[in-house]
Amino acid sequence: MRILVLGGTQFVGRAFVEQALERGDEVTTFNRGRSGPDVPGVEAVHGDREVTADLEALVAGREWDAVVDMAGQMPRLVGESARLLSGHAGTYLFVSSCHAYADWPAKEVDEGSPRHECAPDAVREDVSMPNALKAGCERAVEAGFDGRVLIVNPGLIVGPYDNVGRLPWWLERVARGGRLVAPGDPTRPMQLVDARDIAGFMLRQLSAGASGRFLVTGVRSNTTWGDLLNECIAVTGAEAEPVWIDDAFLAEREIGVWTELPLWAPTGPDLDGVWLPSSAKALAHGLSCRPVAETVRDTWDWVRSRGPEAPPYAQGETLLGIDPAKEARLLADWDARSGSDPEPSSGS
Repeated sequence: MRILVLGGTQFVGRAFVEQALERGDEVTTFNRGRSGPDVPGVEAVHGDREVTADLEALVAGREWDAVVDMAGQMPRLVGESARLLSGHAGTYLFVSSCHAYADWPAKEVDEGSPRHECAPDAVREDVSMPNALKAGCERAVEAGFDGRVLIVNPGLIVGPYDNVGRLPWWLERVARGGRLVAPGDPTRPMQLVDARDIAGFMLRQLSAGASGRFLVTGVRSNTTWGDLLNECIAVTGAEAEPVWIDDAFLAEREIGVWTELPLWAPTGPDLDGVWLPSSAKALAHGLSCRPVAETVRDTWDWVRSRGPEAPPYAQGETLLGIDPAKEARLLADWDARSGSDPEPSSGS
């Protein structure tokens, strides 16, 4: 296939481009050239989708079998891309998010669940909740592209080249060893999906000429918090001891959900559906998910390849991870609350 990728240098986008090249597809990437190096083997076109002239120059006299939009964040800009690419590609695949669904993460969702209200020409100032913008982007593609529209809604993504760094942060924290704060219940089921499995699914759907939408959030209960941290300990070989601290205690101390302890979603009505999106439709159409243990191992290999110049892990503008001094105080407070007496370190 001839595929145009908007983005294509990070995480899911990079995994998609690598797999497309491996199977012999011709790939053109269009990005600003700032977020990361282009994958060797692509036709790299640098430009800014916010500049209409850049998009017009990209499409002039050219056609692709599909365009894959990895980087769409603002409905108005996505709509312009969709309109300009109409007639130049057979399928427009938009990579959205579970955040497009109004009931998530409070409740279980599937492809038929209601989406957030957001107009297809909206900008950030038009919405009170940023998550709604993904729903607006979806509507912009549906309204603006004259051809097949394919939308995928990932959930919590993990794997190599993770540009947010939730799993990589845990791997690095475990690698430092010692007692560490482990959030909530170690038996709580999770639902993680590898970026490479999403990429493979998208390529198969493009080859099949598919349209419509798919939730691609992995297999329910494919790991637990306890199993995930145990896998991190196993691959790093660290002498680390998770100290399981309940959600209420962490909330009392205003520990940042998702950020200070990445992937932590305390039980409660606002987050009870976070690990429950349904991937049933995607699984029935060929989504294949590798074991989480394999993802943890491969992610650790990638983490160790990052140089000292690599940027810190962050969710938006918020850096990930709990400050070591704050973690030590939290562990001491938990010991005092629970009446435990931690084992002294070997150097004591």
